[in-house]
Amino acid sequence: MTIQRRIRRIKTVQITTNSPIHRSGPVLEPGNWQEYDPFLLLMEDIFERGTFDVHPHRGIETVTYVISGELEHFDSKAGHGTLGTGDVQWMTAGRGVVHKEDPAPGSTVHSLQLWVNLPSTHKLTEPRYQNLRAKDMPVRKEEGATIRVFSGSSKGVQAPTKNIVPVTMVEMVVEPGATVVQDLPGHYNGFLYILEGSGTFGADQTEGKAGQALFFSRHNRGEDTELQVTAREKLRLLLYAGEPVNEPVVAYGPFVMNTPEQIREAIRDYQEGRFGQ
Repeated sequence: MTIQRRIRRIKTVQITTNSPIHRSGPVLEPGNWQEYDPFLLLMEDIFERGTFDVHPHRGIETVTYVISGELEHFDSKAGHGTLGTGDVQWMTAGRGVVHKEDPAPGSTVHSLQLWVNLPSTHKLTEPRYQNLRAKDMPVRKEEGATIRVFSGSSKGVQAPTKNIVPVTMVEMVVEPGATVVQDLPGHYNGFLYILEGSGTFGADQTEGKAGQALFFSRHNRGEDTELQVTAREKLRLLLYAGEPVNEPVVAYGPFVMNTPEQIREAIRDYQEGRFGQ
């Protein structure tokens, strides 16, 4: 029997002005490690060139989705590249990278950046980049709905994306009045974030609208579950769900490890230039 997921919590995201060229808001705020596991944070940013400087990461993956605009990235491992509207970059920081994300000259970028925790066995894995172009990703078509699969699967449509922690990430565009379901392993923890439109979600037909994150009920390994989505106004949303890591989290800025000593080691390695070698 397939269990219908419910919506257990709704959060309305507040976008605030940080500077004349940067507005942002936390979709998932840091610190709620157990509730969001395997996810650590999700930031929504609207920014212009020059907002972010070069910075390091260790112990995590960052998953950047471009809502709109043209985003350039440069790093110590994979060189330089550009992402457009609807594209995703899946960066495995592992043992350490130094990178920078900057809008192309003249562009304002609206993006979401998710941090995925890595298990202790892979905290120091070799860094890797996967540039997931929207035009290249597998698409599931239903009546009145298009589901683009960036990671994991959707009703048998499988993304080629490599995961360390199993994660399902899909973009849904649903026309008014249409209904679609997303299948999920029971033990996956997840949520969706509505970019445009409104609709009803889950077994209780909970109402949600643009700018809201909806968190799913939690279930058990081995159970088959699905989430129902019905659009009132045309919907554009991202759904994220993953297998919890269930390990201690110690975070300091861009470093996320399991112990304070590992954080001190990360800081030393960064200061001594060992990242990205």
